[in-house]
Amino acid sequence: MERTCLAVILAAGDSTRMKSSKSKVLHPVAGRPMIAHVVEAVASAGISSVALVVGRDAEDVAKAASIDGVGIESYLQKERLGTGHAVLAAREAIAKGYDDILVTYGDVPLQTDGPLKAARQGLADGSDVVVIGFHTDRPTGYGRLLVKDGELIAIREEKDATDAERTVTWCNSGLMAINGRKALDLLARIGNANAKGEFYLTDLVEIARSLGGRVTAVDAPEIEMTGCNTRAELAVIERFWQERRRHEMMLAGVTMIAPETVVLSYDTVIGQDALIEPNVVFGPGAVIDSGAVIHAFSHIEGAHVSQGATVGPFARLRPGADLANGAKVGNFCEVKNGRLGEGAKVNHLTYIGDAVIGAGSNIGAGTITCNYDGVNKSETVIGENAFIGSNSSLVAPVTIGDGAYIGSGSVITVNVPADALALGRARQEIKPGRATPLRERALAIKAAKKAKA
Repeated sequence: MERTCLAVILAAGDSTRMKSSKSKVLHPVAGRPMIAHVVEAVASAGISSVALVVGRDAEDVAKAASIDGVGIESYLQKERLGTGHAVLAAREAIAKGYDDILVTYGDVPLQTDGPLKAARQGLADGSDVVVIGFHTDRPTGYGRLLVKDGELIAIREEKDATDAERTVTWCNSGLMAINGRKALDLLARIGNANAKGEFYLTDLVEIARSLGGRVTAVDAPEIEMTGCNTRAELAVIERFWQERRRHEMMLAGVTMIAPETVVLSYDTVIGQDALIEPNVVFGPGAVIDSGAVIHAFSHIEGAHVSQGATVGPFARLRPGADLANGAKVGNFCEVKNGRLGEGAKVNHLTYIGDAVIGAGSNIGAGTITCNYDGVNKSETVIGENAFIGSNSSLVAPVTIGDGAYIGSGSVITVNVPADALALGRARQEIKPGRATPLRERALAIKAAKKAKA
């Protein structure tokens, strides 16, 4: 029978070191609140439900933590009396009788399901408490995990450690798993007879062992246990997240010429054999299919780029942009809520907003779809194999038929039938010899201004 599991996520801190107007767990990593990363990790570890312990910005934190398919209940911690006290804020949830209790923190967004699953396995193998630790060559300041004969005998804080114990490099992450059937009894035994008068979750090691229970530890990569307390640490976490995800993508067949310059979002999808040039930024909702090419200095958010399509350099795809196979959006172009058919080209210096462009059509440089009248937004529809001359303005709502030809510099306000030629510009006039007097007059004005100065 599958074991049931409750994840208790502690997210009630005041975030004072963050120097922020909002809770630190609301700050984004890869475009997503860090608390949502933690919920995703525990969900992947097979939890049955989540007890979210909140304090500051409680409603906002609960909302940010919500992800599809995960049941979450929030519990308010009114006082800050230590980690043991924080876990007991979720007493009602713990009392429901889960097999396993996972305790983790909302400000550790790099954690993955691997160590959490290992901790749960430790419970299944007979441990009452399983502590998640990490090895580091910079152990100063961390509690050390002291292990003997395969069991964790103590978590020794540095100030209390002997010289020999300080040489231990296996450190406490603060994350742990607790036997769900014994959790409330163990937690209730935590006292506060210490300098700060707080209830420390780490005391469970000694408590469980004193009752004849088994306590063990499992290992996690140091990076995954990185916590966030300041803006500087947030930047480090962002860098670690980006490095990890880029590495995963490249191993899956994505080519990145200068991966350290590519910025991904938490939900970026890039297919095998896609090519990503330097200095590309992906906002949320970007899907890049196999074989697509994203040239340098492009920004893509909420957009879909199909197989064989190319974007950039210096292009921006905003939400709703959808490029079919072989379509092209070139340099200094912006597409917002625009669908480009197969092989359609928007090569340079163009804005396409709220538009549909048929297969094989060519949009000349400087063309814009005038989609907004100051109140409402309207759609431009361009058929297949149409040609839009450079510097044209298409005033929506307007439809350009299949195979139509729009002369350069036109302002189009009326629908154009298929295979028609449309010109919407003033007639050109030529006045021989008039350039010289105009030039002389301009020079005279310039000289007069100079003399007056």
